[in-house]
Amino acid sequence: MLKFRSSSLRSAAVLLSPAAAAAAQPRVRLSTSPQQKHRTFYEFRTYCIRPDQNTAFLKLTNEKIHLRTAHSELIGYWSVEYGGLNQVFHIWKYDSYSQRAAVRAALAQDPSWISDYISKAMPMLTSQHNEVTYLVPWSRLQRPPQEGGAYELMSFLMRPGGPAVWGDAFQAAITSHDAPGYGKLVGAFHNEFGLQNRVHTLWWFESADQRAEVRHKAHTDARVVAAVRNSVVHLDSQENKLMFPCSFSPLK
Repeated sequence: MLKFRSSSLRSAAVLLSPAAAAAAQPRVRLSTSPQQKHRTFYEFRTYCIRPDQNTAFLKLTNEKIHLRTAHSELIGYWSVEYGGLNQVFHIWKYDSYSQRAAVRAALAQDPSWISDYISKAMPMLTSQHNEVTYLVPWSRLQRPPQEGGAYELMSFLMRPGGPAVWGDAFQAAITSHDAPGYGKLVGAFHNEFGLQNRVHTLWWFESADQRAEVRHKAHTDARVVAAVRNSVVHLDSQENKLMFPCSFSPLK
């Protein structure tokens, strides 16, 4: 905990104008993350599907997704296998908020999209959830070394304070897994809209069994264990989803 010498501050304030004296008082900085340098953002969407409609929804989406991708770029589309039944997760890329607004407006006026997909798909869903995310400054969107395999979305709710408090420890924990090959990091993201202080990492593995194998190895790596211990003190909760890419997903 930081300790301030209040008597010294009061003495200094006597020599200053009221405005300057106020400026000299200690302040808590609530801005905790570096300024976003790039306008490109990624919209995370999670749809929950009626259990009896899961197969029909995926079939319809496979047949009609081209109506949606005609308007903006799809990064990936996955079916959740573990960590959420009857769910799909997809990521859309936008260059700006104005571009997203234009895309949504165009979709609302696209008769094929409305009649051939939306009118049929919406009754199959029980809920929709979206988040706006940015890549963290040290991450780039990467393609896996080969198609197929399994993806894991790890979502962390960090304690309030922002990257200025936990950013270095979080980066160290993630890179301690990525660098030795305990999974292939596809991207690391932080929320702009949705739960605040939430960060996500998207990983690729050859298979669910290979993921279990390297996970076990990571738990015996002293460098990984130390990095995770330094990071989890800033962690409130964590959620993991194991997902498989749909046939129409650009990331496979």
